[in-house]
Amino acid sequence: MIVEYHRPDTLKKALELLARDDVKTVPMGGGSWLNQPSNIEYAVVDLQELGLDAVQDRGNLIELGATVTLQDLVEIPRLMPAVTEAIRHEAAHNLRHAATVAGTLVASGGRSPLTTIFLALDATVTLLPGEESQDLGNLLPFRSELLAGRLISRVSIPLNARVTYHYVARSPADQPIVCAAAAQWPSGRTRIALGGYGKAPRLAFDGTESVGSEQAAQDAYSHAGDKWASAEYRRETAGTLTKRCLEELLVTINK
Repeated sequence: MIVEYHRPDTLKKALELLARDDVKTVPMGGGSWLNQPSNIEYAVVDLQELGLDAVQDRGNLIELGATVTLQDLVEIPRLMPAVTEAIRHEAAHNLRHAATVAGTLVASGGRSPLTTIFLALDATVTLLPGEESQDLGNLLPFRSELLAGRLISRVSIPLNARVTYHYVARSPADQPIVCAAAAQWPSGRTRIALGGYGKAPRLAFDGTESVGSEQAAQDAYSHAGDKWASAEYRRETAGTLTKRCLEELLVTINK
């Protein structure tokens, strides 16, 4: 439940509000997650006036301001098709116009397609104050601790990696029961991330070549059972989807 609303016009004011101890205060981008019903009382700091909606190319990186919407992402010409597919799977058209990049990463659970593919791409986030850079993989398990009194100013993903995304869901509109994203760099470095279970997607593999990644994916989901699917089903599906992702990467190399 929102008990206070603030719309500061400077980052300094926003950070001062977030640093308060007397009331739980959180940043708000598009409000798509914070407007959901909750019994927890908190104040919000609206980020709309802070200029955090820029998209910038930095050589082999693209920097996404925290309040860039998911629809803004879909419309970036240089964005890899698999990332666009994951975004469309993350949220329907109307929600994409409100949901922001940082807000999605902060609020996402293990079934988030966007967070899964960003994890495969080894995305980094920049935290204020302090301009601290954190790998997304390090941030996800400790979001409550690392983001207390702070905000994400931008998210960076590489443009020099190929990436693929595959999933299984009960229907095309549902979040995945299992999804896999594979990213590969010109050096041969390969990362496999899995989504569909738990509090956050999991990094299953990060190596200089893809040998052993299917087994690593199966091992990562060997105990991933819940009301949506058994651990055995997720284990086998994780291996199958990883194989599909790697085969698709191989096709793109040979084109």
